[in-house]
Amino acid sequence: MIFKFLQILSCMAAIILFLSGCTNSSLSKTNLQTKNESSSLGDEDLSASTNDADLSNTQQMNVPQPDTNSDTEEDMVKKMTLQIGNSSFTATLENNPAVDAFVEMMNNSPIIIQMNDYSGFEKVGSLGTNLPADDKQTTTHAGDIVLYNGNQIVIFYGSNAWSYTRLGKIDDLSGWEDALGNGDITVTFSLESK
Repeated sequence: MIFKFLQILSCMAAIILFLSGCTNSSLSKTNLQTKNESSSLGDEDLSASTNDADLSNTQQMNVPQPDTNSDTEEDMVKKMTLQIGNSSFTATLENNPAVDAFVEMMNNSPIIIQMNDYSGFEKVGSLGTNLPADDKQTTTHAGDIVLYNGNQIVIFYGSNAWSYTRLGKIDDLSGWEDALGNGDITVTFSLESK
């Protein structure tokens, strides 16, 4: 009985070896046939085929990738200039609908506002139109520029806590208080020239 089992096992092993040889043989024949067909191509066909492959690889390599470091127009920092008498200050603008509307106004022409001193910490002046306000309780500091009541521009040389929509902040406060002085002032708001 064991002998018969060993014979069946030997037969199965022989069949497996035979089948595996056939598969390898047919693969070898296929590879040989492909090589023969390739070598039977004319030099022009082989050259054209190679050039197409090279072109395809080159095209894949030269596909422009998105530049994640470049700034889109929306992502760019917006700047404006405040001219007060002979002094000029640059401010970095916030990113909100009120600023977008203010920038749109400055695109048409500079905005000139007569500003009055209020309570010894700010200058306030009417814009003459309403901007889309998003007031939040805020503690302001010197150099802050805010929107109050949707149509008043306020610039600070002191501090105050109130509900405002932030518009921007002066970048360098050197000479800021001196430029604002003690009384009323005229401020020209314009987009920073590039």
